[in-house]
Amino acid sequence: MVFVIDTNKQPLSPCHPAKARRLLRDGVAAIWCKFPFTIILQKAVEPDNLPTQETRLKIDFGSRHTGLAILQRYIVVWLAQLNHRINIAMLLEKRSNYRRRRRSKNLRYRKCRSKRKTYGEGWVPPSLQSRVDNIETWVRRLRRVCPITHISYENCKFDTQLMRDAEINGVEYQQGTLLGYTVREYLLEKYDHACCYCGGTGMPLEIEHIIPRCRAGSSDRVDNLCLACHSCNQAKGDKTAAEYGYPNIQAQAKEPLADCAIINATRWKAYNVLKATDLDVECGSGALTKMQRIRMGIGKSHCNDACCIGVSTPAKLIFKEKQTLSITAMGRGQHRRTNVDEYGFPTGYLPRQKRFFGFQTGDMVKAEVPKGKKQGIWYGRVACRNNGYFNIKTKTGMIQGISHRYCMIQQRGDGYEYALTNC
Repeated sequence: MVFVIDTNKQPLSPCHPAKARRLLRDGVAAIWCKFPFTIILQKAVEPDNLPTQETRLKIDFGSRHTGLAILQRYIVVWLAQLNHRINIAMLLEKRSNYRRRRRSKNLRYRKCRSKRKTYGEGWVPPSLQSRVDNIETWVRRLRRVCPITHISYENCKFDTQLMRDAEINGVEYQQGTLLGYTVREYLLEKYDHACCYCGGTGMPLEIEHIIPRCRAGSSDRVDNLCLACHSCNQAKGDKTAAEYGYPNIQAQAKEPLADCAIINATRWKAYNVLKATDLDVECGSGALTKMQRIRMGIGKSHCNDACCIGVSTPAKLIFKEKQTLSITAMGRGQHRRTNVDEYGFPTGYLPRQKRFFGFQTGDMVKAEVPKGKKQGIWYGRVACRNNGYFNIKTKTGMIQGISHRYCMIQQRGDGYEYALTNC
């Protein structure tokens, strides 16, 4: 379905693509936005003719992907999957390491900020706040082009202790693993004061990560910790225990529950963002969503889960939309002025301006190349260069060295990358 707004940018009910093509052909409407595809009428609509039926936005919030669906009663008119940024913590840590190295080597560096930082109430790390901001951004954007009246939100809580051990109960569940122990005492008793790898005793033992932190291993979960002598710890390096030749030790490191922890930490932040819209917000559980999806015989996906959230879900759904819009958060660039190599040394200076020949990295463009090896019509996200020859990221790959003279703007960059996939 195609979103419609009038000349006063008042959102109207979505229409069928065939009707949108007819309106565009007759000159009654024009293209307002490519993603999500929206047309704008050349006239205003009287207030009495504005849509009054219930239009519900359903959100299946996840740590890596969030499903979005818009329903009008039992008709699904729009589907999307929002892919969050999952590399923010890694980028922040890398930047911190670069700065720490420059301070320790007595090179030119930015003065270290005060360690006594103060955070406001409800503060969450930037990697988690990014997910909440994505939800807020897309709720605001969709309300501009669609007359949304209600919101359904899946508010799930994960019990990580039960997920680690389904049979835990009673006093053991309440007291936890480390009751009466420090981490070192617990590991010494668990591994009989011996190195887990060489079995050596009577030597200083170090706490070692079975799955290294640089390989997405947990830094504080006791299941991911063991004891190793200094020589074994150094020889293992950044390998996992299985790669080092000890799969039995690797088996003790259970699956990380970082995704569950992210949802537990941000689910109420996202809910408060939705409540701030002053719309009626309905919360649903994951069990109810799964039951309704199975009852209707719908395949498992983030978008389909979104369609089945809450008690407002009808007994039967009709899918008018045959494609899913994939939305990937890309960010809006960076502040650093140089590229660096793996050791943190600068390898090239970046220009201070962002716009070149009327284009900016992240813009969606259409390039019509009349001749040469790159002859053809290319659609994609552009990466600008100050020499005027751009790279275009298309569905099939990267097309390099396209002159700016052949490019036409389709949509200005907004921090997201788009792709259409079949349901």
